[in-house]
Amino acid sequence: MTHLANYLQYLAKAEANLAEGFRKIGEAHADEVDIYHTSDTLAEQCEAHVEKLRPFCEEYGEEGTAEPDRLYHELFTETRQGGLGLLRDMQDLYLMASACDISWTMIGQAAQGLPDMELLEVVNLCEAQTATQLKWLKTRMKQAAPQALLVAS
Repeated sequence: MTHLANYLQYLAKAEANLAEGFRKIGEAHADEVDIYHTSDTLAEQCEAHVEKLRPFCEEYGEEGTAEPDRLYHELFTETRQGGLGLLRDMQDLYLMASACDISWTMIGQAAQGLPDMELLEVVNLCEAQTATQLKWLKTRMKQAAPQALLVAS
């Protein structure tokens, strides 16, 4: 069994946790309509990533890892309220999405080295979607930051 199995399983769990995080943030900040709807769409994307990874996890072996769960449980004990809470919750999502992003990169490198063109195709699609998720989070945090950081609560 290769270490690729470990990373595939890590990424599948990290994507599942990211989906749950997007859903929690969307529900907690439902008064921000764009957050609610976009978070739901991005959660569905993450869930699709998990499904796309499943055959590769089975092919390369399912070597379990709890690391993504530690990150998720550390960041998402509860959501926060208000503008500052939204900013911090989105920052947590950004950290989780970044972990997924770099994992896609590393798995892509392994797929090239094998070569496994099917895995590489999945990596290219999902890595691009994860990059878009990160861009949306960063843009939305930039939008929220002035109000959240400069206006007294």
